[in-house]
Amino acid sequence: MHVQLMFAAAAVSLVLVAAPEARAADESKLATAKGCTACHSVDKKVIGPAYKDVAKKYKGDAKAPDMLAGKVVKGGQGVWGPIPMPPNKVSDDEAKKLVTWILAL
Repeated sequence: MHVQLMFAAAAVSLVLVAAPEARAADESKLATAKGCTACHSVDKKVIGPAYKDVAKKYKGDAKAPDMLAGKVVKGGQGVWGPIPMPPNKVSDDEAKKLVTWILAL
């Protein structure tokens, strides 16, 4: 009985540790599939800012997730320079997933 409990606890621990990494991989794939990586990179500026720079700029800002998800869907201009970010063909849910991932970097 104790062995079964230990095995179950180990399995749950493994899932909890692996789950964030799996979600991050999914969101990274989503960013690639939706064309985000044509202008953005995780750690360096391409045309748009690096995702880590976005995360740093908006760290602790409770309004950032909704505001940024709206910009992903509708586009934006002026915050990171003169080159506009066009509207993206993503659902509201996809935009929220992408922004959550970016802000967690």
